[in-house]
Amino acid sequence: MSNAVETILAARRGRTILAPLGAAAPADAAAGYALQFKVAQALGATAPLGFKIGATTKQMQDYLGLSGPAAGFVPAASLRPNGVKLRYADFQNPGVECEIGLRLGRDLPFGATTAEQVAEAVAEVFPAIEIVEKRYDDLKALGTPTLIADQVFHAAGVTGAPVADWRAVDLGATHGEMFLGGKLAGHGHGRDLLGHPLNALAWLAGSGAAEVFGGLKAGMLVWLGSVTPPFWLDGPTTVEARFDSLGSATLEFV
Repeated sequence: MSNAVETILAARRGRTILAPLGAAAPADAAAGYALQFKVAQALGATAPLGFKIGATTKQMQDYLGLSGPAAGFVPAASLRPNGVKLRYADFQNPGVECEIGLRLGRDLPFGATTAEQVAEAVAEVFPAIEIVEKRYDDLKALGTPTLIADQVFHAAGVTGAPVADWRAVDLGATHGEMFLGGKLAGHGHGRDLLGHPLNALAWLAGSGAAEVFGGLKAGMLVWLGSVTPPFWLDGPTTVEARFDSLGSATLEFV
């Protein structure tokens, strides 16, 4: 497993494509999450800032060839402030996603739960952007377990200001739009995330990621998934994730 961790991290350091891991590849999702935890150990992030959930929409599952969601840990070092300027050249084939995010106010132990139960643990909800990287060639050849081990495309995240009273917001109906260079690139609704954004949080609480990291902890941030497909960027541009009832998160690649 140590060889697989080094291969993953070496590809990131060199900004090279991560090739299939061959005999070192995790055999299934559970092994993928176990390897992801080893990656977190190597990065000193076994108590992560939080998690991202990928493929919470049917269109993303179809796009990635996945049968369901997948989660990745988010290290504290990957968080960027709202409105940040980032060097495009510092990322490997970057893309952006229009996300709903939240902060937990209390622990959620690993295990099966419901949207109603996890709602009680949510302290804040905010608009967010996830920066992803296309670090792979053929996803089918790479395999879903290895994609999980490599944090499911995660590179960085931006969070906007929390909405004043999130419990008064219909998160399923909230409408999000992604603007690139000031132009609308795509849009979607909160209900696109497994039927409701809190269904995504409930899924995460029972996921392999929550299991290997010891559950979800108070204070953690969660990127619940993108209401749009990822938009892969060709070069520097401005990025805005704008929600009708949550506000917006922005960044600029220079």
